[in-house]
Amino acid sequence: MEYFVHESSCVDEDVVIGEGTKIWHFCHIQKGARIGKNCSLGQNVNIANNVTIGNDVKIQNNVSVYEGVEIEDGVFCGPSCVFTNDLTPRARYPKGRENYRKTLIKEGASIGANATIVCGHIIGKYAMVAAGAVVTKDVPDYALVAGVPARVTGRVDEEGNLVSEAGEYTHKL
Repeated sequence: MEYFVHESSCVDEDVVIGEGTKIWHFCHIQKGARIGKNCSLGQNVNIANNVTIGNDVKIQNNVSVYEGVEIEDGVFCGPSCVFTNDLTPRARYPKGRENYRKTLIKEGASIGANATIVCGHIIGKYAMVAAGAVVTKDVPDYALVAGVPARVTGRVDEEGNLVSEAGEYTHKL
């Protein structure tokens, strides 16, 4: 087999999984999902219908990637980070997938543990979202954001090293 799926996980029909990808315990990969090469999906990860995930992506334990979210190559999603796809959800009055707000996580970005990404936003290339942050606006490329709501606190390089503090980094959210 070109990829690994733990026996406790469920992979629906019409799913593409790239070579070298590992899907660990209790995961569910739903219909129409596309997962790239050399990815790692930790325990209890849910990939919803029609989600696209690039190559070399690491999704840690207890993450649900909902329809409307796209993850590019080399992204890191920390444990229990949260994605949404509806700004005003109601159990009794669902609006349907045509009304989901799109979210894009660009190449090389990192999302810390327990961070929340409110739908309809872009996380820039190599940006870093601190643990516990709540992203309510687009995050620029290479920005370090933290807090509730998330604010730019610095700039990072492709390896995640802090290269400047917020005062030196003039881009504002």
